[in-house]
Amino acid sequence: MTVSTPLCFRGKNILAPMVRVGTLPMRLLALDYGADIVYCEELIDIKMLQCKRVINEVLETVDFVAPNERVVFRTCERERQCVVFQMGSADAERALAVAKLVESDVAGIDINMGCPKEYSTKASMGAALLSDPDKIESILTTLVKGICKPVTCKIRILPSVEDTVNLVKRIEKTGIAAIAVHGRKKEERPQHPVHCDVIKAISEAVSIPVIANGGSHDFIKEYWDIETFQKATAASSVMIARAAMWNPSIFRKEGPFPLKEVMQDYIKYAVRYDNHYTNTKYCLCQMLREQLETTQGKKLHAAQSTQEICEVFEMADFYEETIALFEAKKTSLETKTQDEDDQMEDPDVIKMAVRFDKREYPPQITPKMYLLEWCRKEKHPQPVYETVQRPLDRLFCSVVTVADQKYRSTLWDKSKKLAEQAAAIVCLRTLGVPEGKLCEGENHLINKRKREDQECLNNRDHGKDLAEPSHKKANFTEETSDMNVPEM
Repeated sequence: MTVSTPLCFRGKNILAPMVRVGTLPMRLLALDYGADIVYCEELIDIKMLQCKRVINEVLETVDFVAPNERVVFRTCERERQCVVFQMGSADAERALAVAKLVESDVAGIDINMGCPKEYSTKASMGAALLSDPDKIESILTTLVKGICKPVTCKIRILPSVEDTVNLVKRIEKTGIAAIAVHGRKKEERPQHPVHCDVIKAISEAVSIPVIANGGSHDFIKEYWDIETFQKATAASSVMIARAAMWNPSIFRKEGPFPLKEVMQDYIKYAVRYDNHYTNTKYCLCQMLREQLETTQGKKLHAAQSTQEICEVFEMADFYEETIALFEAKKTSLETKTQDEDDQMEDPDVIKMAVRFDKREYPPQITPKMYLLEWCRKEKHPQPVYETVQRPLDRLFCSVVTVADQKYRSTLWDKSKKLAEQAAAIVCLRTLGVPEGKLCEGENHLINKRKREDQECLNNRDHGKDLAEPSHKKANFTEETSDMNVPEM
């Protein structure tokens, strides 16, 4: 069992949260080069609450996956003790719900209160929170009381030093573990000088660790400049953004690596953790900067896949070898899972290899409806569906129980509904009962529905209640099964 050590924010060099940059490959690379703590890119609370936590056995990661199957946040054991999850939120309860969702997989939770971009401020998040101290206090207090991991926030400075210090003192009282301060006002941009004097005033006014941010343009060109920036701000730690984006080996005490080597190291992580190629391409372009007009830069700009990116950097063999390893591992896990399924399988379950194809059935008529109709006719209890999801590939399998006998398809489906329909088909075919396919000829359920639709029209013509009788409506609707789908 891994013992969780509370995160310390004093004397640390930290990778700043950066949109499109702070994904897993960049975070791991920064750790390799000497970063003590890494922040993920800002992720919006509403988007995270739609995600499901999935163990990715092939990549050995924990993935938070959106309904459209897109991975919103990916992390791994290597960074679990030093990654801080930054979220955008303007609501205390939503923030707490997200924090609880990711708490066991990260070292800390941060609230973004400094992003000046319109997409953030329009939703009352980011820098917009700076003008609402009550909301800041509510969000931070709720998080500090609601989770066990340290809570931090990242702000920009206000127009006056006094107002900034007063706000930070109020934030300190919420019980947060540290505060990161970007030494610019929300309307200022990287080319504006960083206000070290304001960060210093904050550092001297509060007892919690202050993390200085914003020194890439004026101070930090190499590793030893980090200490210079820290002394100028009297901060406890330093958070680095653009200097690390351009070359994450800025964290190396021994000096930076050549850019070519850094990009190759980054690509290895991008391939190893199946980073989306558009994100990989964006980060590499940020590293190349003035070299984007070179032959290599133009080839990178034209790349349309991870494989093509690897070819640009003469890493095609690495890509092929890694993908082959993934395929072999996936096959091995699938075989193991199937063996476990076979061992755990109830021998009394009747099985067939079938799938539900809605093209083979009339509109709005399904095997589940036919099975429900048959059970009522035979005076059996209604069918009970038990559905599980396989973590490896997120496919579904359902077992239906009818008259104390269980039925299932041996084929796994991409949705819970399809898996239940397949189980119903197995049951109907075993019983020798029609399942409603177009090839079976006249469909009595369709005829029944037409008759009752006509009754509704007649009732409407005579001004009667339009509501369909519940006992009749039930004949044409599938009983809803439990929406909670356990993982196998």
